[in-house]
Amino acid sequence: MVTRCSDESWDPLARALAPPEDETPEHRAMREAKETEARRVSERIDEQIRMEKQADSRKKLPVKVLMLGQVESGKSTTVKIFQMSYAPKAWEEERMSWRTVIHLNLVRSVNTILDALEHAPETAVRVNLLRMRLSPLRRVQRDLETHLGLAEGEEVHAASEAGVFRRAAEVSVRSRSGWAAALGRAKQRAKNPGRRSPADEALEVILMSRDDIAALWGDDSVRAALEVRNVRLEDRSGFFLDDLYRIAHRGYEPTDDDVVRARLRTMGVQEYRFLFETGREAGHEWIFYDVGGSRSHRGSWHPYFMDVQAIIFLAPISVFDEKIDGEGGLNRLEDSIKFWTTICRSKLLAKVELVLFLNKCDILERKLARGVPMKQYISTYGDRANDMPTASKYLRKQFQEIARKHSPEPRRVHTFLTTAIDTRAMATTLGTIRASIVKENLKSADLVT
Repeated sequence: MVTRCSDESWDPLARALAPPEDETPEHRAMREAKETEARRVSERIDEQIRMEKQADSRKKLPVKVLMLGQVESGKSTTVKIFQMSYAPKAWEEERMSWRTVIHLNLVRSVNTILDALEHAPETAVRVNLLRMRLSPLRRVQRDLETHLGLAEGEEVHAASEAGVFRRAAEVSVRSRSGWAAALGRAKQRAKNPGRRSPADEALEVILMSRDDIAALWGDDSVRAALEVRNVRLEDRSGFFLDDLYRIAHRGYEPTDDDVVRARLRTMGVQEYRFLFETGREAGHEWIFYDVGGSRSHRGSWHPYFMDVQAIIFLAPISVFDEKIDGEGGLNRLEDSIKFWTTICRSKLLAKVELVLFLNKCDILERKLARGVPMKQYISTYGDRANDMPTASKYLRKQFQEIARKHSPEPRRVHTFLTTAIDTRAMATTLGTIRASIVKENLKSADLVT
């Protein structure tokens, strides 16, 4: 009669793992302690692998940032500096395409002066002659706008105590991809073999007009006429008259600072996608939604705030003495404050990281130095000193108090005094913001505490 052994006795693995038959209680306790420690180490490794997989999965999701602020608050400039700092290869490829936009900015400035002089009671013969000789730049502006595929937008009015001069209707990019669409069209048309592009033809007219432009901008009576109408071109984005001979040149290549200063207005909500090329975020996609700054477009940001990681709100504090035409004479700073209050009190935004840029500090400093009295426009400013440190401290406190008072729950607001066209300082500030947004993004995924 043959006796079969149990399955376990024939399983070499089971026999290897089985405790020794002569195991003493002391040896058994030591063995079980080692097995417990081995299981603990294994579980720790498994948890680490799980967290790394979760982090990799989270890293594939783009970081979404909503840019908010009124017209000419500096939103597009801020996006440019983000791209320049963290996607330098893409920035380098795109930079030359801005040349046509910069030439358009130059021509628009000249035509703005010509518009203002039409309302001047008297102008010298030499100025009238310059106006006549520079009239072809009207056509140049239209041709460049068509070349870039721009659409005429709503009127944007310059603040003016005299209430006489109004800025002409500004053309705008309507494409969802913002300036990339306009630059892409310009680049494609420039490749057309056998014919000169409208940009080349426009440059020839600008070159022929260069000395007349310099004479117009350098004329004391012209400057005086602009001052009376409170037209300060040097305080606007897209101002290049002081760089006339450098940019009105066939071999001109835009610098980083030129592109940052260039003005190409957008309409509606623009989407900009950047793959970070440097640092720990390399390969990570960031999406910026730039909402058109006019009051009529502000409702368009609502569909975007549900899944954004941060809102960067830009309030140009240099506009304390300016008004929005067609809005009952609403003060521009008051408009920013109302917009900021709306953002802060929104319950849907209670968990979103808020970043506040009190922007255009350089222009504010120049205005105060010229003696423009802040207390004349802001009654609560009282008898405080009319200087930059005092004014910026006061405005910073006002905006922070609004956030504290109106936020649905306590939260920190990252507040910065900024000059958007100061690329180095702005890049440093954006680096701080980037790190903060990344940290909050990881916290929301329970990857850091």
